[in-house]
Amino acid sequence: MTTATPVRDVHLGPDEITLTRSADGSMYMRTVDALGPYPTKLTERLDYWAEHAPDRTFFAQRAPDGGWRKIAYREFRTLARNVAQALINRGLSADRPVAILSSNDIEQALLSFGAMYAGVPYAPISPAYSLISSDFAKLRHIFGLLTPGLVFAADRARYSRAIDAVVPPGTEVVAGTQAFSQLADVPATRDVDQAHAKVGADTIAKILFTSGSTGVPKGVINTQKMWCSNQVMIATCLPFLMDEPPVICEWMPWHHTFGGNHDVGLIVYNGGTLYIDDGDPMPGGIEKTVRNLREIATTFYLGVPKGFEALIPFLRSDRQLRERFFSRVKLLWYAGAGLSQHVFDELDALSIETCGERILMLTGLGSTETAPFALAPRREVAKAGMVGVPGPGVELKLVPNMGKLEARLRGPNITPGYWRQEELTRAAFDEEGFYKLGDALRFVDENRPGEGFFFDGRMAEDFKLSTGTWVSVGPLRAKFLSHCSPYVQDVVIAGHDRDDVTVLVFPALDACRQLCPELPKSAPAPEVVASAPVRAKFQDLLKELAASSTGSSNRIARAILLEDAPSIDSHEVTDKGSLNQGAILRNRAALVEELYSPKPSALVLKIVKTAP
Repeated sequence: MTTATPVRDVHLGPDEITLTRSADGSMYMRTVDALGPYPTKLTERLDYWAEHAPDRTFFAQRAPDGGWRKIAYREFRTLARNVAQALINRGLSADRPVAILSSNDIEQALLSFGAMYAGVPYAPISPAYSLISSDFAKLRHIFGLLTPGLVFAADRARYSRAIDAVVPPGTEVVAGTQAFSQLADVPATRDVDQAHAKVGADTIAKILFTSGSTGVPKGVINTQKMWCSNQVMIATCLPFLMDEPPVICEWMPWHHTFGGNHDVGLIVYNGGTLYIDDGDPMPGGIEKTVRNLREIATTFYLGVPKGFEALIPFLRSDRQLRERFFSRVKLLWYAGAGLSQHVFDELDALSIETCGERILMLTGLGSTETAPFALAPRREVAKAGMVGVPGPGVELKLVPNMGKLEARLRGPNITPGYWRQEELTRAAFDEEGFYKLGDALRFVDENRPGEGFFFDGRMAEDFKLSTGTWVSVGPLRAKFLSHCSPYVQDVVIAGHDRDDVTVLVFPALDACRQLCPELPKSAPAPEVVASAPVRAKFQDLLKELAASSTGSSNRIARAILLEDAPSIDSHEVTDKGSLNQGAILRNRAALVEELYSPKPSALVLKIVKTAP
């Protein structure tokens, strides 16, 4: 990295911290600066901007004619209050909330804010549970917890199978733009003002569903206090957001905390504009994202690592796109997964080449239960994976556990628990009221704790070999993915109570097809995975990894390339694409046994000798 190149001027908030140590080895860290005041409810910020910037675009999305359908703050507030009246007329409540099945659009945004004006919780649910699932088991479980009084879907035809299978008889379904007018065309009365006045800091704004180790969704309660305090934390750490109204263009789904809480929240809190990206980081989707970024010069670009990686080839080959992309952006922010260092470095190099400045690229650490912002850097970082220090108002507790530092959090942004799942709620907090994040951290420099932390993996994923040696799954997985890019989509690490570490590999089929031009472009996965060039490439990659290992805890002995993708119905993958390692190892136990067989089949790539 060329550190001599100037960084684009963007000021970050203070990061002075205090660190205290207890007799049992635990450590407590917080920032010196206290958290400033925050609104009682997020709709206060919508009211503010509807009065002070009424004609500024709040949301925009692609229209059927290819242009942008835009809605300004004043119009948005009027329609959201109308929706609130319609919900009040239906007698909806926390016992009969709103369930949203479809993807990001202006109607979903209006319904969400309308529900907040009415004091009615809403639950945006992953479309994957309706469109990809074959048995609707997760959706049925969610509906059993929620007992919704109204269900919204943007397209009835698309969601008809799920609606017919899961929605109880008598529950109102609003599907499609025309049907939505039944809500938005109801004029607001004083009922809305009275309902809105009753909304307080502890009122439930939304319920977000996240899958745990079993794959069964948990309903994370999100209060107004969580969301509002979190936005002040973000603005304090990233004060450039208050210098000018932020403009973002992104596809991150609103049923996830990153897109729905962090990003929608920072837009309404700071009076910005959100262009709804109709693309995604997959072939066929990334081209839509690129089209949008040719038109929209963002001031803050946020996404998952896969999205940045997919964008790089287009930035590299198109000077005009690069100039547009880097023209106004103050900060690049990735979340949801670890970013490979080579992606970090390439974006840095592209910004220098394009505009003669380096654009800061940062990440943080949090979860659905933390609203989600909890830790973030307040200074320039040189490496991917540095997650900074706690935000103002957040207290971090570090507990020695299995040779690592387990992270726990306490603050106004922490959930009070899981909706109608009291046992899970009790298990999520320790005796001091700290939420057990489940992640491990390690100091960037133990002698200078203000430098912050690196993410050090998920505690539940780590295991011991038969020798008693701990295997740190997160860092090993990150190293594997970085080394084997672009030929691998994901990897599962095995070896609990075994002599060696082995892996089940989900290959990136499009990249692997490039290795075997003799195969048709549409060759099925089994042919691609079994082809000699693909197996030879992975054999070489794995040998290189083994040569760089430092011991049994990070030396991969054998591998199997998987032909089939992880299954959402079998709890192997979440709706956002992250793997459930435990479920995959259980479901594919026969393949794990094959990895450790004294006489393995031809499926197994052998890198070093495993003990029989």
